[in-house]
Formats: sequence, structure tokens, C-alpha cells
Amino acid sequence: MRRRSGLSARLKLTLSYAGFLAVAGALLLTVVWVFLLRYVPDNSRGLLGIAPNRYLLVRTFAPAAAASLAFLLVFGLLGGWILAGRMLAPLTRITAAARLAGSGSLSHRIRMTDRQDEFRELSDAFDSMLEQLESHVAEQQRFAANASHELRTPLAISRTLLDVARKDPARDRDELIERLYTVNTRAIGLTEALLLLSRGDRADFTRQGVDLSLLAEEAAETLLPLAERRRITLGVTGGAARTDGCEELLLRMVTNLVQNAVVHNLPADGTVTVHTETRGGTSVLRIENTGPRLPPDLVPTLTEPFRRGTDRVRTDEHAGVGLGLAIVHSIVRAHGGTLDLVPRPDGGLLVTVRLPGTP
Repeated sequence: MRRRSGLSARLKLTLSYAGFLAVAGALLLTVVWVFLLRYVPDNSRGLLGIAPNRYLLVRTFAPAAAASLAFLLVFGLLGGWILAGRMLAPLTRITAAARLAGSGSLSHRIRMTDRQDEFRELSDAFDSMLEQLESHVAEQQRFAANASHELRTPLAISRTLLDVARKDPARDRDELIERLYTVNTRAIGLTEALLLLSRGDRADFTRQGVDLSLLAEEAAETLLPLAERRRITLGVTGGAARTDGCEELLLRMVTNLVQNAVVHNLPADGTVTVHTETRGGTSVLRIENTGPRLPPDLVPTLTEPFRRGTDRVRTDEHAGVGLGLAIVHSIVRAHGGTLDLVPRPDGGLLVTVRLPGTP
């Protein structure tokens, strides 16, 4: 993008420096005239009867004063141009970095090492913005690539099943319909999860008073048959934990956490404990489950989209798409809360959600 025609900042500063010196020189000459030359007698005898007089002094002083003013003007222009260039050099680097970022290159950093001043603060803030922007863009690109891959899989399976059915009309029709139904259900679930994740990131929802304890009981009641089939003991404890937010999103958050705790558990005789409380003006939801031991370096990645970890990938009817905890993290962040994941020493996971409480 080309700059509009007009004086540059460097030229404006140069003219300002030169003008300041010229005005300072003129004021100095005015002071000399007012406080010195005006008191010299303008007659043939001069001051105290000794020559020269005012006429001779002015005639001798005027050319030297004019030369001095001309020198100050030229010196102000040259010195101002150099000083303005040095002063605006950091701004030039910042402008170049901004143009690179505008062209799509977000990896460039200014990394100004000069002394701490306003330009250094601006440079550091710009580098920090570029770093966050690069991270966000990379995350969005990974998310788009993973989402495309996950959506492509059920579509490819459906196409394969239809091709097989077209080439073999005698194939069992009921089996084909059942498999297509399963694949289509998975694709719909993935699409709804993506939409819900996008909605949570935008935080465009109406807030109302919500009690996390009631949502915990509702989620536990919904998932109790699943827990019983897996011989998992599911319990809800604690008291009221009120917060402001979207009830639908918060219910999905609690449901996802409880479902993860049930699915990623021991093969049998495992436990899931859901606890709610209010502590120091903060509403707390804590979900603890038994299960296999999780590597400490795996836990921080579980909230990333499509990151399930080798130990957590399932192949049964509850196989996820890796968006459960990503949705939870998005909802918690949209409600101004925090999400903590801590692996239990004996296996399993302790998940703690903290949201701003309300009276």
C-alpha cells in the first residue's frame, strides 16, 4: 500500500529542527540589538567619544549575523535530517515488520535490543502480537486440516459402501443400511461438535443464572445407563455452585466431562465422582475417575482439537473424534473460567473447572 503524497515524518522533523535553530538565532540577535546596540550613540563621536558609532557597529555586525543565521539554517537541516533518521529508524523497522505480516509472513520478529524507550515498548508489544497471531493462525490451520480429515473419513466410507452395493446388488441390504447409518451418525456428531466448538469460541450467547450442581445431577442421570453397562460407579456430591452463563453450553461441558470419565476408565469396577461447591466466590466443578495411568506430557495436549492420545483412542460405539475436552476448554474459556487437568497417581484423571460465582 503506497503512502499518500505529502511531507514525510523525517522531513517534518528536519524542518522543525532547522526552524527551531533559526528562530533561536533570530531571538539571540534580537537580544543583542535590544540590550546592546540600541544604547550605542548614533553620532560621529561614538560611545564615550570613542569611535566606532552605532552605524559602523551595525554595518560590521549585520553581515556576520546573516552568515550565522544561514549557517544555523543549513546546520539545522543537515543535523535535523540525520537526527530524525536515527530517531525514526526503529519505526522504520516496525513498519517493515508490519508489511511482512500483512503479506502473510508472521514468523518475522523485530527483537529490538536498544535501550528501553517508547519505540522499544512498541517493538516488544508488536513482537508479542505477532507471536500470538502466528500461534493462533497455526492452530486454526491445524484445526481446519484435522477437521477436513475427520469429515473426509466417514464420507469416504459411505462412498465405498455405496460402490460395493452398486456393484453387488445381491448384497445384504439391511447390513448396508445399518453401516451407512452408523457412519452418517458419526459424521453428524462431528459436525455438531465443530459447530458447538465454534460457538463456544465466539462467546455469543445469552447469560443467565445456572447451578452447576443441577447440571451435574442431570448429566449423571443421563449417563447412568452407560456407567452401569460398564460397571462404573457414578456419584454426585457437594452443594450448589451458581454462575452466570449459557445453560445449554454448560450442560454440554458437564456431560462431556462425565462421559469422558466413564468411557476412559477401568474395564470394570471403576468409579467416577462429580463434586460441586462454591469456594471464595468461585463455583467449582470437580470430576475424578479411575483408569489407566496417563503420561504427564500427554495431559496438557488433551484439550487440543482431535488430540486423544494413544491411551485414550477407543474403537467401540463411544469412540470420540477428539473434540470432547476441546469443547469443554472452549466453553470454560468463553465463560471466563479455568480448566485444570491433573493425572492421578493411581491412574485416571482429576478435572477441575472454576467459573466466576454469583450470589
